Amino acid sequence: MATEETGGLLVVVVDVNPVWWGSSKRKEKTSSTLPQCMEQIMVFVNAHQMASPQNKVAVIGSHANESRYLYPRKGSADIHQTEVLAQIKSKDGKYEQFAKVQSDVMKELKDLIARNPVVSHTDTLLSGSLAMALCYIKRMEKEAGVGQNLHSRILVIKAAEDSASQYMNFMNVTFTAQKQNVTIDACILSADSGLLQQACDITGGIYIKIPDIEGLLQYLLWVFLPPPSLRSNLILPPPIQVDYRAACFCHRMLISIGYVCSVCLSIFCAYSPICSTCHTAFKIKAAPLKLKKKKKSQASGI
Repeated sequence: MATEETGGLLVVVVDVNPVWWGSSKRKEKTSSTLPQCMEQIMVFVNAHQMASPQNKVAVIGSHANESRYLYPRKGSADIHQTEVLAQIKSKDGKYEQFAKVQSDVMKELKDLIARNPVVSHTDTLLSGSLAMALCYIKRMEKEAGVGQNLHSRILVIKAAEDSASQYMNFMNVTFTAQKQNVTIDACILSADSGLLQQACDITGGIYIKIPDIEGLLQYLLWVFLPPPSLRSNLILPPPIQVDYRAACFCHRMLISIGYVCSVCLSIFCAYSPICSTCHTAFKIKAAPLKLKKKKKSQASGI
C-alpha cells in the first residue's frame, strides 16, 4: 500500500524557567529577555509552517512548577481547522495561521507565569515536557489515519542547568522516543546538558550550544529548520563528544564509576549492603586466596 505524505510534525519544548531568565548572572552575559527569545522562536515556527502546507506544529512551555501546552491551547479546536482561521482577521497583512499561533502562545505563556508566582524549586520539568510531547505525537499519528506517514520530531530549547533527579524519567522518555522513531534535537542557551547530549545521540538528533542568545534565530533556521531526511546533504556543525555519565540513585550525582544492583540495575556511588530501590540484600563473598606460584628451578648448564 502506498503511503501518503502528510508533512512533518514539529513539537518545540521551550524552557521558560523564571529563575534562570531572571538571574543576574544571565543578565551580565546577554540582554535578551524571554519575550525577545519567544519572538525569534515564533519566526522559526512560522518558517516551519511555510515550508509545507501539511506541516504541523505544537509548542510546550517547560516551567519549574508545571509543563503546559502553549499551542494548541487546552480546549481549543484543532490547529488546522479552517473554520477557526476564518474568524481571525489579518493584521498588517499577516497570515491568519501565523497570527493565531503567536497569539495563543503569548497568552498561554503569560497565564503560565502569572499562575506560578512562587517557584518551589529551580529545576525545569524537562522530562515531563518531553513526555507530553511524545503523547501529543502519538495522538496526532493516530488521527493521521492508515497509510499516512507523519514525520515527527522534537526540538528542545533549554536554558537552565540539568537536574540529576530527573535522570531516570529522562532516559525512559529518550528510549521511548527512539522506539517511536522520533528525533530529539537540542538547542542550548547556557550550560551544556549531558542528558540532552545522550538523548540527541540515541535518537539521531542534533545537539548544539549557541554562543549568543541574540543569534538564536540564525541557528534555528540554519540547523533545525531542515527535516532530518535532508541533513545529510547540508554542512552542519560537527558532532560533539557525548557525556554518557549516569546519575546515582542515592545522591543524584553524575558519576563515571559506581556500583550497579544486579536485580534492578540501580546505580550507586558508594557500596550499600541493601539496594534502596528494590531492597535486595547482597551477600558478600570472601575472595579466594591467591596461591603464589613456585618458581621453577633453572637447570644448570653443562
